[in-house]
Amino acid sequence: MMCRKGIRVNKIDAVQALYLPEERDEAVRLAEIIAQDQALYDSFASVIGLDRTLSRQLVSFQANKKRPFYRWYKYKEAFSADLVERFLSDFAPEDGPVLDPFAGAGTALFAAAEQGLDVEGIELLPIGQQIIQARRHATGKHSAVVLAALEKWIQEKPWRDVSAKVALNTLKITDGAYPAETQNQIESYLAALSDEVPASAQVLRFALLCVLESVSYTRKDGQYLRWDHRAGRRGGRGTFDKGHILDFEAAILPKLRELIEDLSDEAIEANLFDESKEPRSTAFQLHDGSCLEYLPTLGTGRYQAIMTSPPYCNRYDYTRTYALEHAVLGASHEDVVSLRQNMLSCTVENRPKDLLAMNPAWEKAVAICDDFELLQNIFDLLELKKKQKALNNNGIPRMVKGYFYEMACVIQECHRVLSAQGTMVMVNDNVRYAGIAISVDTILSRMAELLGFRVKKILVLPQNKGNSSQQMGTHGRQALRKSVYVWEKA
Repeated sequence: MMCRKGIRVNKIDAVQALYLPEERDEAVRLAEIIAQDQALYDSFASVIGLDRTLSRQLVSFQANKKRPFYRWYKYKEAFSADLVERFLSDFAPEDGPVLDPFAGAGTALFAAAEQGLDVEGIELLPIGQQIIQARRHATGKHSAVVLAALEKWIQEKPWRDVSAKVALNTLKITDGAYPAETQNQIESYLAALSDEVPASAQVLRFALLCVLESVSYTRKDGQYLRWDHRAGRRGGRGTFDKGHILDFEAAILPKLRELIEDLSDEAIEANLFDESKEPRSTAFQLHDGSCLEYLPTLGTGRYQAIMTSPPYCNRYDYTRTYALEHAVLGASHEDVVSLRQNMLSCTVENRPKDLLAMNPAWEKAVAICDDFELLQNIFDLLELKKKQKALNNNGIPRMVKGYFYEMACVIQECHRVLSAQGTMVMVNDNVRYAGIAISVDTILSRMAELLGFRVKKILVLPQNKGNSSQQMGTHGRQALRKSVYVWEKA
């Protein structure tokens, strides 16, 4: 390009000429990031592209809403069973195992198991573990007993007749979440569970978890629980009204009926997870904990496919989003703090993890991040924004850095545990902070290449994600890609 005097200069020099001295450092850094990001995108030009068969419904819980079993619990962070089936059809591992290191509600595990594949998952959050275990009890060897218990509870409503209640465990962020009569009925419902066998009690408790939000003063809203003004919560802001709040029985009875409807004679006969059946049923294993803890313990070359969606780099704190459920499951404040710190870094309260102390074998992944110029420039500019007080939370630079370093370690482990020519499919979102667009899809794909994967496809959804209203007001509208990555072990 040409400057005013007709002397040819590069883009960075041109940017320097346009800004005052105190603005130049920031402008030059941003220009470098934009140029490096474009170069990275261009390097994947042969494999990146729009896929009009994908939709936000397909890569989210929305497409599960009408599917038996998958519809039971509204786990908003899940992808759909239809998406899993599509990629299993495309890459068709012969017999598995299929691994999901961020199992969530178990969608990938159940959809793969229904195709006759052995499956294995890792899930940290108790709510995810409960969803998976409840479905296994409901559809496994105890299915007839569970179905009978559900039908009895519909008819007899035993919570109406208990003499003693089980006090509802609360956290600071869930205290006062329910109308008084609703809390009273929840405590009676919990007490009535003591008369059931363990498998039935777990499924009935799960049914309660499914309706907590609908009978509470709260709504899950991205990073936190949003409180209805009727809760009278001290320190509450605004006049948010979530609309009609269901009475307890108006919520729990339809949910019990839904479970009964899905547990048809055919489902009981199938007994998908009954390990006593012949021929051997599908092997299904769930590890309760962090994938950073469990992945290094898994066998090298063991899995034919990995399908997953990690937490996004978007500040969402799932320990708060699912606080109602975790409270009912008995979590203490200390438990929640521990969960938050053991999660993949995706919230501003995550402290840095000493990755090499956790696993010295991750030296390669850490070195890739250290040497990734685009990534380091993003970190540096976020730190500069923090000094300028241009970020709405000072924990953002630490979170973003932790996210990419930890994801590099996860990718290294996934490459190790995949069999030769094994395929990894990942769903993720790009993000933006203080005007800095971060191309998570191409950055993670480059890491994957450096760790031994071949990037087969980066499939971009036709509906891009808009940045937040705050970001648009300050930095203008910029659509962000949501992508599905397909990597093959080279």
